[in-house]
Amino acid sequence: MNFSVAFSNGTNSFNKGFYLTAFRNLENKNYLILALAIIYIITLLGNLVLLAVVLMNSSLQNPKYLAVCNLAIVDISMNSVIIPQMVPVFAFNQNYVSFGACFSQMFFMHFFGDMESFSLALLAYDRLIAICWPLRYSTINTNLRMLLIIAGIWSLVILLEIFPVIFAARLPYCSSREVQSCCCEHGPVYKLACTDISYNRQLATAKTLTALLGPLTFIIFTYVIVVVAVTRIASISQRWKAFHTCLTHLLLVLLYYMPVILAYILGNLRLVQNVDLFTAILTVSVTLPPMLNPIIYSLKTDELRVKLLGKPKVAQQIIKNGANG
Repeated sequence: MNFSVAFSNGTNSFNKGFYLTAFRNLENKNYLILALAIIYIITLLGNLVLLAVVLMNSSLQNPKYLAVCNLAIVDISMNSVIIPQMVPVFAFNQNYVSFGACFSQMFFMHFFGDMESFSLALLAYDRLIAICWPLRYSTINTNLRMLLIIAGIWSLVILLEIFPVIFAARLPYCSSREVQSCCCEHGPVYKLACTDISYNRQLATAKTLTALLGPLTFIIFTYVIVVVAVTRIASISQRWKAFHTCLTHLLLVLLYYMPVILAYILGNLRLVQNVDLFTAILTVSVTLPPMLNPIIYSLKTDELRVKLLGKPKVAQQIIKNGANG
């Protein structure tokens, strides 16, 4: 997706690019680049192994693992958009980004970032059906229905992201081209425009609230229903099984939303005075969940753990016992 010509506003601003200026005064920034490189490698390995295990085992090709695979694809894409371009920028000081490349990265970075929250909401939906309607799970939540929901989510997020980016690309950038960030984020870029940006700010706020609070509200709502349903289960062992089923997903939700909340608090209360340090913390916090998601799922999910250990007889028994879990 190239924004250089299609959305220019006639000012020829698209002939000039931007300069990413984060980490200018950050000490030992090479260690940050090394850490991000390690995060990226583990992200690729973990999520690719997870995808391979699901694809090679027909017993795992069900709605639950379609949602898990969707999250794995989003995780790989998220870190692939952010980390690789940072290496030449900050390791070799090649910080110039063309107009089209900047807005293309902006779109995909925010798209996959928002897909993370919607993907977590999708997993919450799957757990809701599995716990509240276990006997009807296979009829309510079919593979086709899950694929249609995933396709709908991707389409919705594209619509959410395309308009803020298009309107930002059409702004006149006739003064500073220095983006105070490590990548072409929406906020730091459109604030450089030499015109009224109040509409862009309102649009960005509305989009952010929709993409973050919308899925989070849905997740909280589903777990309220789940808690009510679990409290009605007489057997303590069945209650624990239901709780254990949700534990992995809750860890992923906390892993995604806690850094976002922390960054918001640190940014608004100005608890971190060093802008470069704050950007470094924010970058690591955004790229860590895609790395940790497959590790947590593999360790906390019986089916995946046993498949990875290669014990087919035990795996069959666990999958049979936990098909609706």
